Amino acid sequence: RCQEVIDACWQQGEANPILSIHDVGAGGISNALPELAESAGLGARFELREVHIEEPGMSPREIWSNESQERYVMAVAPDRLADFQAICERERCPFAVLGEATADGRLTVTDRHFGNTPVDMEMRVLLGKPPKMTRKVSRRAVHLPPFDVTDIDLADACMRVLRVPAVASKNFLITIGDRSVGGLTARDQMVGPWQMPVADVAVTAMSFNGYRGEAFAMGERTPLACVDAAASGRMAIGEAITNIAAADVAALGEIKLSANWMAAAGHRGEDAKLFETVRAVSRFCQQAGLSIPVGKDSLSMKTAWQDEGTDKQVVSPLSLIVTGFAPVRDIRRTLTPQLQRPDDVATELLLIDLGGGANRLGGSALAQAYNSVGEHAPDVDPAALKAFFSVLRNLRDEDLILAYHDRGDGGLFATVCEMAFASKCGLSLVLDTVCYDPYMNDVDGLEKKPDTLKGRFNDRVFAGLFSEELGAVIQIRRDDRARITGPLRDAGLAYHFIGEPNDRDEIRLWRNAKLMFGASRIDLLKAWSETSYRIARLRDDAACAQEEFEALADATDPGLSMSLGFDPSEDVAAPMIATGARPKIAILREQGVNSHAEMASAFERAGFAPYDVHMSDLQAGRRKLADFQGLAACGGFSYGDVLGAGQGWAKSILFNPALREQFEAFFLRQDSFALGVCNGCQMMAHLAPIIPGAEHWPGFQRNRSEQFEARLVMVEVLESPSIMLSGMAGSRMPIVVSHGEGRAVFEQPEDIGLANVALRYVDNNGKPAHRYPANPNGSPDGITGLTTPDGRFTIMMPHPERARRSVQMSWVPDGLGEDSPWMRMFRNARKWLA
Repeated sequence: RCQEVIDACWQQGEANPILSIHDVGAGGISNALPELAESAGLGARFELREVHIEEPGMSPREIWSNESQERYVMAVAPDRLADFQAICERERCPFAVLGEATADGRLTVTDRHFGNTPVDMEMRVLLGKPPKMTRKVSRRAVHLPPFDVTDIDLADACMRVLRVPAVASKNFLITIGDRSVGGLTARDQMVGPWQMPVADVAVTAMSFNGYRGEAFAMGERTPLACVDAAASGRMAIGEAITNIAAADVAALGEIKLSANWMAAAGHRGEDAKLFETVRAVSRFCQQAGLSIPVGKDSLSMKTAWQDEGTDKQVVSPLSLIVTGFAPVRDIRRTLTPQLQRPDDVATELLLIDLGGGANRLGGSALAQAYNSVGEHAPDVDPAALKAFFSVLRNLRDEDLILAYHDRGDGGLFATVCEMAFASKCGLSLVLDTVCYDPYMNDVDGLEKKPDTLKGRFNDRVFAGLFSEELGAVIQIRRDDRARITGPLRDAGLAYHFIGEPNDRDEIRLWRNAKLMFGASRIDLLKAWSETSYRIARLRDDAACAQEEFEALADATDPGLSMSLGFDPSEDVAAPMIATGARPKIAILREQGVNSHAEMASAFERAGFAPYDVHMSDLQAGRRKLADFQGLAACGGFSYGDVLGAGQGWAKSILFNPALREQFEAFFLRQDSFALGVCNGCQMMAHLAPIIPGAEHWPGFQRNRSEQFEARLVMVEVLESPSIMLSGMAGSRMPIVVSHGEGRAVFEQPEDIGLANVALRYVDNNGKPAHRYPANPNGSPDGITGLTTPDGRFTIMMPHPERARRSVQMSWVPDGLGEDSPWMRMFRNARKWLA
């Protein structure tokens, strides 16, 4: 609600009633309000009892200093306060006028309850420039034993590393978050037809029409701080850059960084580490041409307690979390780890090594898997990083890169495995150059001096496979080799040709013409996914977690696909749009609804004139449904779903005589139609008593998995009277789902056969989905969309408005144009109104 108010204000441009704004964070309003006034060189006077509180027993200090979240403070021009109030009332957003700015440079807080002034001071005392702090710190020498790999079995190491949480699949964490809300997401974590969470970068579109966007990527190398704190800072920045390099960013200098510092300040040795790392990061950014305009810090990362008289403590290592942001030239040109399969074109994999062959194992996932740390940490040179970004950009501009994945947690082995997982193909890797030992006569030295060189041989193999030096693996066409190696060589970057995809569905590692390791892709995928599975099994419905894990073993799974019974490029609404008439549609929302912008954009492209209609507009008489030919009830969390998904929204209609009459009249008209999506679907299902022909519709309850489900899943359009799905029957295609209560529950068993089912989940083979996650909510027969006998009213749990552009979907087949097949729905509605 706060965000809707802010958006409504800034969208007025020069007429924006907000003069200044500040979020409420550390220190609560005791920090935010003074900073708001001080930013304009003013003082301020506030009345403490104007602050909204739920607990009347709070002391003045607690009211003034508590850090309750999701609050903003803002300065509003006095003559615009009424306008601001009207916006807040429309959005049902509570606000309070706490005071006013003054010209005396003082901060005054009065308390009418106690009749006193708890704060009365000069603003400069609170926010003036304090003297520089001088801290006397000591460095702590750390002597770590070397990480010995002599007795480690390679196969065991591969499986262990894939299970380390930093390396393993994060699927359990990703699918419970709504990644498509707003309709502008162009690249989320999921990659390819099998939806593997391996993406390097997040990309969003700047609008619903163009292809410019923004990229976001993160870098973090906290374990390295146990070995070399300064190197951990440089590597965090480097990782953010090698991640964001997957997006179409024009220049390294366009990337802006945010730094989140965490340290146990005051603990022996940690202050010195923090100072050294901040200095190293500053120098690194200057040399690389990067800047860090924003950031935050948490410097109390230590906890201590007593247990039966024994002092105990946990001290977190120095951590720098770097987030990179950059404008994107073309969101369609984002590189992913999905490989072109071996039957498509002759390709090979090339490793770009920013570590220059050092292959240090300190702080690696391999070391962690064997309860070690190591003595030498990876590091990165700013000149090499700049050259890497520049060369990669040029290669992308020439369309020479087919797939891209940065080398990070788990090293080269994890990198290539994730590329294989996303592509469902095997890989044959030759490690001779990656593991080359300059102390050997040549790569066949093992055969000449096996006794003296065996130890070094093992060291080089493990270091080459599991070192987490920065770099990337790219897939290229074999015919393009010379066009790629030339720029790399000219830039002074180390590179190695390491192998190619195979059709054996196995990961095979070769050294000196001998097979060192071989395992099926499925076995490695299950090892990589096991950590996520075990967490999900404990947290969610155990049977659902088991079904999802078992599905990984299906070697015949064809993945997502599109099988269409119509041409998605055909605009069936074009003749109607050509007339210039634009029927009015109400984009209906209630507090908590968050999918109205993308819904409006879909109908606007189909030739409608969408209007933002809040339920408060209908209640106040500012809008009337009689003025609209269409109604779209949008997704989100109306009233926080505290009364059950969509129930509070529906009851606000059913129990308000004037509103009920409006909706009944709208549904009875023969020239009206309505679409309910997600929360709007749930709400309209509760309105079934006043919707003609909806008496057999189900209600929607908690997902079988007991979790919010956000996925790209397959659905089939069934033969039905729905005007919006006209001509689409028999088509099977992916669509976005994002809901926590989508399981269709019918009052009577016979209702399933009587309801006009229009949409159902299917598995990747096109059969009705009964198992999770192909059926993400456990609905009987995969039912997820219904209509009425005359087809004018359609409800569905998936989000077609978030999948109506091909760039909105995390996977689409090659050759699909701007509009995805789901755009046909909205054009069908416009055609029906002809």
